[in-house]
Amino acid sequence: MSNILASQHPLVAHKLTRLRDKHTEPKKFRELVREIAALLAYEATADLAVVPRELETPLLAMTGVELKEKIGLVPILRAGLGMVEGIWELMPTAEVWHIGLYRDEKTLRPVQYYNKLPVEPTVSVCLILDPMLATGGSAVATTDILKRWGVKKIKFVGIIGAPEGIAAMQKAHPDVPIFLAAIDDHLNERGYIVPGLGDAGDRQFGTG
Repeated sequence: MSNILASQHPLVAHKLTRLRDKHTEPKKFRELVREIAALLAYEATADLAVVPRELETPLLAMTGVELKEKIGLVPILRAGLGMVEGIWELMPTAEVWHIGLYRDEKTLRPVQYYNKLPVEPTVSVCLILDPMLATGGSAVATTDILKRWGVKKIKFVGIIGAPEGIAAMQKAHPDVPIFLAAIDDHLNERGYIVPGLGDAGDRQFGTG
């Protein structure tokens, strides 16, 4: 579990409590997803490489730093879309590449339906974004796609994870760090995280 980080930040815990509440309406739910994503991204990007940059303040010349690595945000459609804006506000130059996967309700396995990645990778670091790490199938499949694309540094940023999904990711991709707001108890027979927050996509888009 050394590469699993479940946030202990009070702000994350506070916002996650409101996110879980079944009475939270879609507009507020989307706002909370965006805010939690930004807080988690702060932790997930703590080790990004930087290079020196010379500049002048209004008082004197000095040496600062700027990011060395080009960042890619990879939301898993559709639920991952809600996490993009919060992180984009922190890193407005990040590229956004979408991967479309849905879970077959009978097999609980991911089925890919959208992928417009260019032939060659255009970023050096990718953050996979998906609110729920449930069975882990979509996260594993997306990581497979990004590794085949040629990205060397990949991180998963989610909101809630289940032990089953975490185990699946660690087995398939032990080199990929996982950043979460919370680790919940288990999956139910339908593959939903318990206690969880329900279907993150439906709750964001008002379709549940």
